[in-house]
Amino acid sequence: MQAVVMVKAGGPDVLEVQSIPEPEISDPNQVKISIKAAGINPIDTKVRKMAMFFPDRLPAVLGCDMAGEVVAVGANVSQFAVGDKVWACHGGLGAEQGNYAEYTVIDARWVVHMPKTCSYVTAAAAPLVLITAWGALFERGALQTGETVLIHAGAGGVGHVAIQLAKIKGARVITTVSNQQKSELVKSWGADEVIIYTQEDVLERVDQITASQGVDLVFDTVGGDVFVQSIALTSYFGRIVTLLDPGKVNLAEARLRNLQISFELMLTPILRQLDAARDQHIAILKQCAQLIDVGELQIHVAQTLPLQEVQQAHVTIEQGHCTGKIVLEM
Repeated sequence: MQAVVMVKAGGPDVLEVQSIPEPEISDPNQVKISIKAAGINPIDTKVRKMAMFFPDRLPAVLGCDMAGEVVAVGANVSQFAVGDKVWACHGGLGAEQGNYAEYTVIDARWVVHMPKTCSYVTAAAAPLVLITAWGALFERGALQTGETVLIHAGAGGVGHVAIQLAKIKGARVITTVSNQQKSELVKSWGADEVIIYTQEDVLERVDQITASQGVDLVFDTVGGDVFVQSIALTSYFGRIVTLLDPGKVNLAEARLRNLQISFELMLTPILRQLDAARDQHIAILKQCAQLIDVGELQIHVAQTLPLQEVQQAHVTIEQGHCTGKIVLEM
């Protein structure tokens, strides 16, 4: 089969399209999937740069997200049949093959039926960002109906679904973007207030919007200075959830405000083999599939590229400011 292989750590040029052996079912609990599309996430570029999780497993196939068709099932599998359309967030982080490939074999526990209204491309863009946004907003952030949430980088992969999930919950959503085009996009996804951070003072605007009370929850998808800035944007006794390690940060003001600071890394259950937590990931994808099928949640795919143009996809992501998701189509 054709697959994108990371031959060593480095820039996008270490990704090569090669012919590698096609995987086959080796356990009665597995399913074999013909991958139709693979979502690309920033974690893929970070793994590629440093060969994280692959110190002694190169060459390797990257890619956590995929959508495809079941082509074979193990003897113990009853929930899937040949021909089923499925999506998953699995592989590409070490021991198991990733999804920049034409076929994969996965334990059936970690596969979900695709939303009926989705194309393969749209479905492949979604699993990691949906699980991340859901976990950050509702499990770590405890977002409640009627609260105000600030979502940084609302036009990005995680941000654009976080806006929609927060609105479905009944929250008031403020979001930050870099330009007017992205402002119009996030409004179409339901954002109540948009701050163009390249043109406006974020603190002043949040003070204006919240009558100087701050927001109940900040969802920081950027890290660094944005995390530091978020402390002053959060109400007393409020919450911040971040996707990144903020590094050495002075938390004196956060302590004075009695803030709850949490981290969201949806890869933890996969990396640490926490099956109960992975069960929750599956439950999230099932709920999101229902929301997509009734038209309450949409996935924005900014660009679709063939497998052979994977290097360009990684370059685009690393340049930043990409809206929504980029997807490889097999």
